[in-house]
Amino acid sequence: MGTCQSLLKGNRPVMGEEKPTIVFVLGAPGAGKGTQCEKIVNEFGFVHLSAGDLLREERNTPGSEYGELIENHIRNGTIVPVEITCNLLENAMNKSETKKFLIDGFPRNENNLEGWNRMMGDKVNLKFVLFFDCPEEVCVNRCLKRGAAGSGRSDDNEESLKKRFNTYINDTMPIIEHYDKENLVRKVDANHSEDESGAYWFAPGHPSIHPKLVDRIPQDWMDVF
Repeated sequence: MGTCQSLLKGNRPVMGEEKPTIVFVLGAPGAGKGTQCEKIVNEFGFVHLSAGDLLREERNTPGSEYGELIENHIRNGTIVPVEITCNLLENAMNKSETKKFLIDGFPRNENNLEGWNRMMGDKVNLKFVLFFDCPEEVCVNRCLKRGAAGSGRSDDNEESLKKRFNTYINDTMPIIEHYDKENLVRKVDANHSEDESGAYWFAPGHPSIHPKLVDRIPQDWMDVF
């Protein structure tokens, strides 16, 4: 496909022999995914890859063949073709010396999941899915405040947010439920302030934990974090 060839041009195969560790980070727009990913990066040495940021960067690249297509999807709250997103993610991993990645905002629908499994499933080691759970009203208010503060994001407005939430509920929640059935979801109550959300994490069968209290973090978390 032209998309894949264009985006992968000049890049080496992903990561060589050692498979990178991947944690998917999912949640509604405004749930705090990016904010909390920064904390995990600082605390545990992961590299944070935001699918949305990579798409916006590609959109803003002068002469990008896919810039207009990406912008249309972002404004309409719909999902960019998986080939574009997967290859942007793979390129970003190729450029990093680190082998641990938080992938924020992906996979967002069944097509994303199928495309990732097809294109990247055998190249990485998926540890779990970090799910930031937060009420829609709280998320919308956060996004509108972010837009009013000058986020520069064309989708931080009421019209786009309605579309984004429809996409999240109809397309992304089934992906979270899919991973939950495989016991791969680690749920965070994100209906708190920035610091509180980082402090109270939930894993199946375990009490709330603080990420800095290493001795209280379940072993399956410590394998990654």
